[in-house]
Amino acid sequence: MDDRAEDEILETTAAIEAQRTETLPVATSLAGQTVYVVDANSLIFQVFHAIPEMTGPQGEPVNAVFGFMRDLLYLIEHRKPNYLYCCFDMAGPTFRHTRYDQYKATRSEMPNDLAPQFASIHRVVEAMGIPVLGIEGFEADDLLATLARQTEELGGDCYLVTADKDCRQLISEHVKIYNVRKDAVFDAEALRQDWGIAPGQVVDFQALVGDSVDNVPGVARIGPKTARELLEKYGTLEGVYEHVGEVTGAKKQWLIDGRENAFLSRELVQLESAAPLAIDWNDACVGCFDVDRLLALCAEFGFHRMADQVKALAVRTPEQWTADYRTVDTPEKFEAFLAELRSQPHFSFDTETTCITPTQAEIVGYSFAWTPGVAYYLPVRGPLGERTLDARRTLEALRPMLEDPQIAKIGQNLKYDMLVLRRAGVRMRGIAFDTMVASYLLDAGERNHNLDELAARFLNHTNIKITELIGTGKNQKCIDQVPIARVTEYAGEDADVALRLWPILAARLKESQLDELLNSLETPLIEVLAELEHNGIRVDLARLAELSREYGHRLLGLEGEIYELAGHRFNIASPKQLQQVLFTEQGLPVLAKTKTGPSTDVDVLMELARQHPLPAKIIEYRQFAKLKGTYVDALPALVHPETKRVHASFHQAVAATGRLSSSDPNLQNIPIRTETGREIRSAFLPGYDDWLLLAADYSQIELRVLAHFSSDSALCSAFARDEDIHTLVASQVYNVSLDQVTRDMRRAAKAVNFGIIYGQSAFGLARALDIEQEEAAKFIDAYFQRYPGVGEFFAKLLEDARHRGYVTTVSGRRRAIRGIRPGAPRQRNLSERTAINTVIQGSAADLIKHAMINIYRRMNHEQVRSRMLLQIHDELMFETPADELEKMSALVREEMSGVMQLCVPLKVDVKNGRNWAEV
Repeated sequence: MDDRAEDEILETTAAIEAQRTETLPVATSLAGQTVYVVDANSLIFQVFHAIPEMTGPQGEPVNAVFGFMRDLLYLIEHRKPNYLYCCFDMAGPTFRHTRYDQYKATRSEMPNDLAPQFASIHRVVEAMGIPVLGIEGFEADDLLATLARQTEELGGDCYLVTADKDCRQLISEHVKIYNVRKDAVFDAEALRQDWGIAPGQVVDFQALVGDSVDNVPGVARIGPKTARELLEKYGTLEGVYEHVGEVTGAKKQWLIDGRENAFLSRELVQLESAAPLAIDWNDACVGCFDVDRLLALCAEFGFHRMADQVKALAVRTPEQWTADYRTVDTPEKFEAFLAELRSQPHFSFDTETTCITPTQAEIVGYSFAWTPGVAYYLPVRGPLGERTLDARRTLEALRPMLEDPQIAKIGQNLKYDMLVLRRAGVRMRGIAFDTMVASYLLDAGERNHNLDELAARFLNHTNIKITELIGTGKNQKCIDQVPIARVTEYAGEDADVALRLWPILAARLKESQLDELLNSLETPLIEVLAELEHNGIRVDLARLAELSREYGHRLLGLEGEIYELAGHRFNIASPKQLQQVLFTEQGLPVLAKTKTGPSTDVDVLMELARQHPLPAKIIEYRQFAKLKGTYVDALPALVHPETKRVHASFHQAVAATGRLSSSDPNLQNIPIRTETGREIRSAFLPGYDDWLLLAADYSQIELRVLAHFSSDSALCSAFARDEDIHTLVASQVYNVSLDQVTRDMRRAAKAVNFGIIYGQSAFGLARALDIEQEEAAKFIDAYFQRYPGVGEFFAKLLEDARHRGYVTTVSGRRRAIRGIRPGAPRQRNLSERTAINTVIQGSAADLIKHAMINIYRRMNHEQVRSRMLLQIHDELMFETPADELEKMSALVREEMSGVMQLCVPLKVDVKNGRNWAEV
């Protein structure tokens, strides 16, 4: 330690000693009251490591914010404390550093994605009205100790919310430790069961054992078992050393050699219960929420369900909402309604249906609105005895307006309504504004763009929930069984809310320069996606049944191999039993932990597979079981009873990068290059036996986008010459000729080519390629030296994003990003990875979306019989009659390769076959 650092520690210690003499304010009595004290740093680290990566709407990491806020709300709602405090560690040395300058010296640096979350957590705690305590020179544990002492002296019960074992020394009749992650109280009996000692012996126990986390030395080679036995016999640390002559064997010398460290360690682990805390107990009374601020934070971080918790814990005055929703249920009313509708240049529209699957839904009613606050509901189905309109005549009368492209349609998730109408024989045109898609463009990082959320966010209005009409569970009924007057309120509100949102969202889009993206790309795409979902794709049920039998046999064979390696039968799907087999019986090392014990996730199993054959078999078993359950056995249930096809849903308002996603089924997750993936794809067929499937795939689109943005001369030249980019990179990095590049060299180059887009570290590359980290680091360094334009582009992109607060794609798609560091290093945090990934992957998504629209329009113009069926990442799938194969191949290649002028050519691979596996 240098002189300056030592002086700072001495000054801090002196100040602390002076502060201890101050008179502190106290309450008169806490009898019958509960005080909860949160060790904030401890809980923050717990939730950060327990919760997977999460990003807020602006791309910043928020998993620790989410976990911490969730746990605080749980405490308030379920434990109902009278008083609640949050204690934080302060930056800088503590008085313990005076005694031992190596105290906590071995602690690793805070993870890049955790550090920026502390400021957000402080804002949450402040909005919840919870006092934040922290004193320079003291640790949070000392504040916990001080509050515990004061609470006990005032007759209250104190619960310390911490995972720090130092706090076990504070346990008493009125002081206990509470684990919010497990909802469990740890008291004196639990301590006896765990360590076999009393609370008064905790400090001496830790003095002997030490603490590797805080770099407290303890006595070398003395473990928990020996420490327990010594304290059981001699009571205290002093007692142990007074009778050290009685200790037999090597332990005696260990104790003698470690005496100084033992007493030093006791000083280090002893918590200070007289820290100078100026406590105003009134400040800590629970329930002083700043509700509006908390809700604003929930919106900022994308915590929509948590916002509902906040509302439930606070009383709010409902906003005034005036509306006139009218039921049109007689021919006379309908004629008057039609007369008004025909004169409208635009209207908001929604359908009520029997189910949420559009390709199977029957229409129950229609709702319209063109004046804010006024809406009309046209029921065509309803409860027995209630008046409804004739379904067929009503739709035919509405057809001219619905199919007129000159009448602008506004609504929420209009693709659903298009599909419902398409099934009924009407092709709705004139889509002008979809509130769901508009919200998505404004806040791509938001996870929720449903109408209820938009009404709350932009109109401060709470919509009627569908469950209020139809119920849930066994008692749930169809909406056509709900009284029509009640449905009118619900359906009218849906049309009205979308209409009221239209000018608000449109103004924000224009202000953000996103209106052109909506009008030229995302809105036209709605019709294309409706076409894909309507068409669906034929599935070979006999082939799936055959695969189900084969996979069943393979799983039985794998079970036998696993049981043989384990030495006995067990439930392979049970994490608990698998933990027992791998870590207790086989003695494999624990590489990561979860709240339920050692982790058995795929990353851990892949690492363990290098040491033992059993984890590899477990991975193989899981893969087969997942594919069998998710696709082979599940697909037949998704086949439409009328069309005999699977109609996957394509979502344009889910992936924050702009990519499309699919569900029911998720066709994007079928493995591409594995044998099992090809077997499953062989069950997807063209709609007619004499037709073919045609697939068109962008070649290395993301790397071409990278070359375009970076303008790196070497990368651009390689694509211009149509060279194999992975082989070329391998030859340049390894400094060998192209014909000397081995398969492993190319694999490594390919991993780097794609890894750099996602900010892959040397550690990640080393793990992916099973090489040393030093070798991986050299490979990455060599890449950036060979392609300097790439590194320069990333640096500029991140610096621009830091100043502007957002990134944009090639088509102007925008995503807000926070948390980018000045001069961001190559070892990127989550925000930086998100920024780069959004630009590259989002631009690739823009390109294929534009291509889909152009191909769809041209197919309609040329009146081909072929159909567009699927979009999977960078691939489009069509079914085509043999006599149109050549024409369609040329059409698709021409539109995809010419969709936008980049500084490198867009290469498209077009293939055809009798099933998906062949293409």
